[in-house]
Amino acid sequence: MMHGSSRAPRAGARTGPVLGRRSLMQGAGALAALGGLGTLAGCAGASARPSDDIAFWHLLSGPDGVTMGELLDGYMATDGAAKVTQTVLAWGAPYYTKLAMASAGGRAPDLAVMHAARVPGYAPGGLLDEWDLDLLGEFGIRQEDFPELIWDKMVVNDKLTAIALDSHPFVLYYNTEIAEAAGVLGSDGLLLPTDTPEDFRALALELGGKAPSGFGLSWGYLGDGSNQWRMFSTYYSQLGGTIELPEGGTMQYQEELVVQAIEWILSLIDGEVGNGGHDGGTAISEFATGGSGAFYGGVWETGSYKNEGLPFDITMIPGVFGEPVAYADSHSFVLPHQMNPDEERRRTVHAVVAHLLKNSIDWAAAGHIPAYSPVVEDPAYGELIPQSHYADAVDHLVYDPPAWFTGSGSDFHTYFGNDMQNVWARRTDPLDGWNAFVARIDALLQKPSPM
Repeated sequence: MMHGSSRAPRAGARTGPVLGRRSLMQGAGALAALGGLGTLAGCAGASARPSDDIAFWHLLSGPDGVTMGELLDGYMATDGAAKVTQTVLAWGAPYYTKLAMASAGGRAPDLAVMHAARVPGYAPGGLLDEWDLDLLGEFGIRQEDFPELIWDKMVVNDKLTAIALDSHPFVLYYNTEIAEAAGVLGSDGLLLPTDTPEDFRALALELGGKAPSGFGLSWGYLGDGSNQWRMFSTYYSQLGGTIELPEGGTMQYQEELVVQAIEWILSLIDGEVGNGGHDGGTAISEFATGGSGAFYGGVWETGSYKNEGLPFDITMIPGVFGEPVAYADSHSFVLPHQMNPDEERRRTVHAVVAHLLKNSIDWAAAGHIPAYSPVVEDPAYGELIPQSHYADAVDHLVYDPPAWFTGSGSDFHTYFGNDMQNVWARRTDPLDGWNAFVARIDALLQKPSPM
C-alpha cells in the first residue's frame, strides 16, 4: 500500500522554492562576519584572481584528499596548464552552507565538489551553473562515457549540472581466510552467490562459525544515521520499494515493504548472525582485526583494510529479495554560480575536469568506482583487486530520493538515525520509529528550500 498524499505542482512551477537574493546575501554577510567566508582561499571572486589561477573548493580529506592533490599535480605538470588552488573544507552541512553563500554573494570558486544527491537541492535555486557538453566534447568527454544511472543523476531539470567523478556504493566486505575455512568460496575464490534470505543467513552463520567473534556479519549503526539509511535503502530497494518526496505534499512509500526490510535487518543483528550493538568504529574494528566474517560498509574503507594487511575481498550486497542494489552517492564536480563568468576561465575548468576524469584510475585506489567508463573498461582497472570485483555496481545504483534536504550528511539521514536507532536496538516498534521519521520528513516537505 502506498502511504502519504501529495499535491501535484502546477504546470511550469519550480521544483523547489528559493529565498530571495537579499535573504541569501544577508546570510552570506553574516557568515563572512563570523569568519566563515572571509578566511577562505579563493573567496575573492574570479575577477580578482589571475585568469590562469583556478579556485577549487572540495571536502576531500585523508587519503582522498592526498589522491586529489596528486591528480591536480599531474594536471598542472602538463603543457600550458593553469594553476589550481585547492581549499579543503570540513565534510558535512557547513561545507554546503559556505558554498551556497559564496555563490549567492558573488565570491564563488571556479570549481567545487558536491555529492550528487545534494545537487537537486541547489540547482533549482540558481546556485549552480550548467556544464557545456560541447566544450567537454572538445576535451574528449561525451555523454556515452558515463553509465546511464550516473548520467541521469548529473542532469537536473534537463540541465547538465554536475559531472560525476565516481560512485561510492555500500557493499559487502568479506574475510577471505574465514570464508575459505567456512567453505563458502567458489572455485574462482569468490564468495558463493546467494539469492534468498535463507541462503544468505545460512552463509553468514557458516562465516560466524569460523570467526573468532562468532559473528558472520558486522554492521555499525549506533550514532550513524547515514549508515542506518544505507542499510535500509539497500534492502527496501531490493524489495521494490520506492520513496517520493513531493514538495508541499507528504512522503510516499510502501509500508509493507518498510516493515519487511526493517525485520530483515533486525534478523542480521540478532546476536547470532551479527552483534546488535555496534557503532561504526566497533564494527570496523571487529572486521579489521579478523574478528568477523563479513562487514557492511562503504567502498572508502578499502584503503584502510589494505593497510591493515587484512585478507579480504568485496562483492555487491547479494540480491536476496530480487535484483541486487547498490546504494550510493557520487563525488561530482559543479560550477558554483558566477554572475559574469570569464569564458576562457570556464574553458580551463572544463579542461581540468576532463583531465581528472581521464586519469581517475588513481582515484579508484581508494575504492571509488570511476564514473568515466573508459577507465573502468581499461584492462588496467581489471587488475585492481578488489575494485574490479564490484565494478558492476554502476548498473544497480540507487541514490537518495531528490529533495532539498536529502543526500550525504543531510538532515534526511540525521532524522532517520534519530528515529530508527531505537528500532535497531529493539527498544521501539519498527512502525513507531518509521512513522516518527515520516512525520519529520512531512514537516520538511511543507517548508521552502533555503537554497
